[in-house]
Amino acid sequence: MNRKEVLQYVKRRYGTEPEYLFKGSPGTAVLRHKPGKKWYGLILSLPGTRLGLDTEEEVDILNVKGEPELIGFLRTQSGFFPAYHMNKAHWLSVLLDGPVKEQEIHSLIDASYRLTGEKTREKPSGAS
Repeated sequence: MNRKEVLQYVKRRYGTEPEYLFKGSPGTAVLRHKPGKKWYGLILSLPGTRLGLDTEEEVDILNVKGEPELIGFLRTQSGFFPAYHMNKAHWLSVLLDGPVKEQEIHSLIDASYRLTGEKTREKPSGAS
């Protein structure tokens, strides 16, 4: 799955248009919830060596939020890395155009969207 396909997926599924907020990195796309503006994803390009790959060529990655236990497991798999420039316990970098299957990327985006969504407050028991 590549950058364009990710952007098509989030537009179709969540109505998200990417936001390009960084003048020094014009290709970095922020994916945010419409209400609240919380980030649920970030797509950026960087030299592969920054991820420990054996290439200076630019690669695209997708940062998503996840459950720490799942993140720890996924980082042992090909195509997953500690989150680039984000909290490594709660975020994960996924190599796009790599070995990670499209359906798995969709699932990670969906989970990130849920985890970063507006929190609903539950009423204490006995409250009316």
